[in-house]
Amino acid sequence: MFTKWWTGSSSLNWTKKPLAAALICSTLIIASGCSLLPKEQEEEAIPSINPPKLSKKPEYTVKTETLETKVRGSGRLMALKEEKLFFSEDMTGKRISAVLVKNGDAVVQGQPIAELDVSDMASDLKRKKLQTRKDELTMIETLRKSDEMSPEQIEQAKIDFELKREELAKLELQVSKAQLVAPFSGNIVTVVSKKGDTVKSGESVATLADLNELTVAASISADDAKKIAIGMEAQVDINSSGQHKGKVKQLPVVQGNDNNNGGGFPGDGQGGQQDSIDKYLVVQLDEFPKGLNRGTPLSVTIITQRKENATTIPLAALRTYSGRNYVQVIDAQGNKKEIDVEIGQQTSTDVEIVKGLTAGQKVVGR
Repeated sequence: MFTKWWTGSSSLNWTKKPLAAALICSTLIIASGCSLLPKEQEEEAIPSINPPKLSKKPEYTVKTETLETKVRGSGRLMALKEEKLFFSEDMTGKRISAVLVKNGDAVVQGQPIAELDVSDMASDLKRKKLQTRKDELTMIETLRKSDEMSPEQIEQAKIDFELKREELAKLELQVSKAQLVAPFSGNIVTVVSKKGDTVKSGESVATLADLNELTVAASISADDAKKIAIGMEAQVDINSSGQHKGKVKQLPVVQGNDNNNGGGFPGDGQGGQQDSIDKYLVVQLDEFPKGLNRGTPLSVTIITQRKENATTIPLAALRTYSGRNYVQVIDAQGNKKEIDVEIGQQTSTDVEIVKGLTAGQKVVGR
């Protein structure tokens, strides 16, 4: 009985297996076919576009303040009496035989500073002196015999003698120029030349200064110099000493060949043309600080114009067109309107409004 059931069941299984296999294959084919179909394209996300914000122009409040116009320059402490020392132009090409001073030396008026090698000229001078002495004796003898000579002969002898004496005087002067002496008492602050150097035109040997009296000296442009008057207030910022108040004491003398436009301090103490305090703006301090040395750098600010209680706006708020000056004013409702204004004093940042605006109003910048 057991055997029949197993045989019958086995027969049924063999009948159903092909059908199951076919069903499984069909399912696999359908599944694989679906995997071969292209994927549906996803919708691209479009970013949102925000419109650009228009930049808001700056707004300023009309103010009442003290308005000052200033001129600035730079310079250093300089001796009121200061001079570069040169050999004369006719000594150009001669060699320096000795430099008799060094930096910091105190000298007195007339003291030798340097000497040139003029041994050839000195020898010629000695010979001419002897010759002149001989000519003097000859002239004395000639005058003794004047009764035996015509007036013309006597006059000619006198002329010849004077010409020889003039030649001697010129040579003596030339030799005297071989020694450079101090024109006043002071201190040697710079020595440029040395023994063996050749004298060149316009090149100094040393700089002499009277260090007992220093002053503030600054260079300014020619245009700024026209705005300054003696007695104007000045503020001096001295390196290592702080700020000091003073007044303009001297204006620079206009130099016909001066190319300095305020871009640097003309007197550098190194060679070059003759330097002079006259070339600078001089400020006298209310109280001169102690312990400062010549050459200390400084800057100078001079108030050329001041107005109290001036109505002002920034220059950025002033508009001009074809000679017209106007501003854009914001009213209480936030509306803008153009108003013509009359301007006065100007600085590098602000402008005075003489007519057209009152303090507290709002104006629009450019």
